[in-house]
Amino acid sequence: MSTSTLPSAEAPAPDDARQSVLEICRRAREASRALATALPSTKNDALLAVADALVADTDRIVAANAEDMERGRQTGLSASLLDRLRLDAGRIAAVAAAVRDVVALPDPVGEVVRGSTRPNGLRLRQVRVPLGVVGMVYEARPNVTVDAAVLALKSGNAAVLRGGSAAASSNAAIVGVIRNALAGAGLPADAVASIDTWGRAGAVHLMQARDYVDVLVPRGGADLIRTVVQNSTVPVIETGWGNCHVYVDAAADLEQAAAIAVNAKVQRPSVCNAAETLLVHRDVAGAFLPVVLRELVEAGVVLHADERVVDIAREAGVAVQEATAEDWATEYLALELAVGVVDSLDGAVQHIRRWSSGHTEAICTTDIRAADRFVAEVDSAVVVVNASTRFTDGAEFGLGAEVGISTQKLHARGPMGLAELTSTKWVVTGDGQVRG
Repeated sequence: MSTSTLPSAEAPAPDDARQSVLEICRRAREASRALATALPSTKNDALLAVADALVADTDRIVAANAEDMERGRQTGLSASLLDRLRLDAGRIAAVAAAVRDVVALPDPVGEVVRGSTRPNGLRLRQVRVPLGVVGMVYEARPNVTVDAAVLALKSGNAAVLRGGSAAASSNAAIVGVIRNALAGAGLPADAVASIDTWGRAGAVHLMQARDYVDVLVPRGGADLIRTVVQNSTVPVIETGWGNCHVYVDAAADLEQAAAIAVNAKVQRPSVCNAAETLLVHRDVAGAFLPVVLRELVEAGVVLHADERVVDIAREAGVAVQEATAEDWATEYLALELAVGVVDSLDGAVQHIRRWSSGHTEAICTTDIRAADRFVAEVDSAVVVVNASTRFTDGAEFGLGAEVGISTQKLHARGPMGLAELTSTKWVVTGDGQVRG
């Protein structure tokens, strides 16, 4: 579930861990009640204080992050996880800017989703309300600590965070900054809390804190998400690991498609919306693949190719490896890419249906009918036409930030922003009506 654990000599006794985690969750429940009725201006002022505090405490956060980075290198953390783990002044400034972007968004609490007046005069409104307490389990992503806390606060929720031992020092510093800023702004500090001290045992207790936690959101690799889904008694919104595909259709603008394919893989390969498989229609494979394969290799990408791609690559003088079935199922999170040729749009859709994680798929085509079919037949959280998969992101979608990319189909799907962290209640107003 996490990339490393606390040494056994430092781990609290199981009963102590359980009681401590449940107490944190109980206090979060109390804090959530205050947040649920807080004015939008109060929440926004608190978030601005958080943004200012993150910038002011940059040196302390970077120093804490350096401890995590050194520990990660010593324990053999992968390059992709080290990239996600790393914080510097620029990244912290970007995180603070994202917090201010969230402040500028409309407050979802109290929004009327729909309403009507019944023939008997009853006036009905369905309005957005906070979920309550949102638990997060994630790994090696200190930026998620800020995103989760800020989106939860703006939407009137408390957040209990388990950020993993790989980022323990960074998360402790960030949570401390947030809690101090909340207290200074007049909101309960317990609205944001970390249970990292209790390691894996703490995560298990969080998963079972059904009396206090309303929903749990895992964010990370397939193993972490599977563990939370299988062991949690708290309702889970399943976010997705990203086996994302780019399909280049017979009618694609090949120059545009090459730029999209390279960007989707290379721009930041360690994240879940990076492309892991490139599929190319056989009619354009001979013209397209020599160009794009060469660009990918020059960018440092290791290519895992099917038989037809191997033949084209050999003629073009491009080095590739033969793909195995495992390659089509792999989320590389690195400069590696599976590449295959398909005979038709149907072949691309069938491949995606078999191997996709349901995150993001893209088609490159100038054929409107092909684009419409791809959109209709590919059942992923996000389907992209003529653009990079890298745009599947809360900030890029105008949501300010995200707590994850949901790949399940209940309540929330795709980037989870403010609206996805709310539920609804019905408000019924009458004038003495009784049911006959």
